This record gives sequence, structure tokens and C-alpha cells, in this order.
Amino acid sequence: MTPPKDRSRTDKRERILAAAVKVFAERGFYNAKVSQVAAEAGVADGTIYLYFKNKDDLLISAFEDRMSWINSRLTNELETRQPPVDRLRRFFAMHLLLAVHSRDLAEFITVELRQSARFIKEYKNPKFAEYLNILRGLIVEGQQQGAFRRDVDARIVTRALFGMLDEVMLTLVLSRKTPTEEQVAFYVDQLEKVVLQGLLLNPDAS
Repeated sequence: MTPPKDRSRTDKRERILAAAVKVFAERGFYNAKVSQVAAEAGVADGTIYLYFKNKDDLLISAFEDRMSWINSRLTNELETRQPPVDRLRRFFAMHLLLAVHSRDLAEFITVELRQSARFIKEYKNPKFAEYLNILRGLIVEGQQQGAFRRDVDARIVTRALFGMLDEVMLTLVLSRKTPTEEQVAFYVDQLEKVVLQGLLLNPDAS
């Protein structure tokens, strides 16, 4: 899942958002300066404030923009007639492959967002809620089709699955070596053994 680059080159606001993701990931949210984002985007420092109130607002806006793209990709990729378990595997893979194809974005989402007190305390995070709803929808559909056990709460399972993916993603982005698709495939296989086998109504039938 690689974010589109063409739009960020043609629209100034999008260039700034793309630059913010890169600079925040490389330098850390606290250490990064708005002037560095401006330089990366190729705009004057004051231009940033024509679009964003401050650095926290820039962080939140960048998150919303990239999560909109992620959610759109997930929705499109998972609209198939494949069995629920296969779609859930695909969800796992798409999440973790960000660390391979979009390392800056993966680090930005996994690490740097936690550095903003405003993001943690004040932001309602609607795009993240949309992401969780996509994941929860897969679980509910599997339950309705008789593939997944119904004696578990889909909301709790959704949160647990995200926590698991988030921790694995953190391991990947903090690694000194750039992760590979083969490594992600191995991780997805491990997660399937630990999680999906417990979620399936009939594990031996998968």
C-alpha cells in the first residue's frame, strides 16, 4: 500500500501533508520544526499557517488524510466474495505491509501520533473509528456466515486485533533493517495460528 505521490506534487496542501509525515517520522514530532516541514514541501514557512493552525493541527490533518487513503484501500481490497478468514488475513497483511512499502507512514501512525498530547486527549479520531469499523465488519460477517464463533464480542475482538497488529507494526518500524514482504507473510502466518484459529468456529475446516 503506497500512498499516491502524484496528487501531493500538484496540490500545495497535499505536499505539506506528505512532507509532515516524512519529517515527523524521521525527526520525531517533538523535535520536528514547522520550518523543516516547509522546506521538505518546498514552500515558505508562513505558507504552512495558511492551511494549519499549528504543529498539532498539522499532525492531526496528516493523520486524517493518510487514514482516509488507508480506509479507502481496505474497503476496495476487501470487497470480494472470499471467505471471511481469507479477508481477515488480507487485512492483517495490508496493515503490516505499510512497514515495507511506506515506512515513514507506518512510523508516523504507530509512533509519532502518540507524542501529541492534543491528539491523545482531545481528538475524537473519526478516521480511526472508521478503520475499526472495517475490521469489526469482517468479524461480524464471519459470525453471521457461521465461519467465526458467536460467543465472542466483535467489538472486543476488534480492539484486541488492532492492539496485536499495532504492536507487531511497532516491532517492524523500530527494526534497524527494512522489513520485507516475506517477513510480513511470516508474521501474518503466526498471527493466524494464534488468533484466527481461536476465532474460527471449526478450526479444522480452514
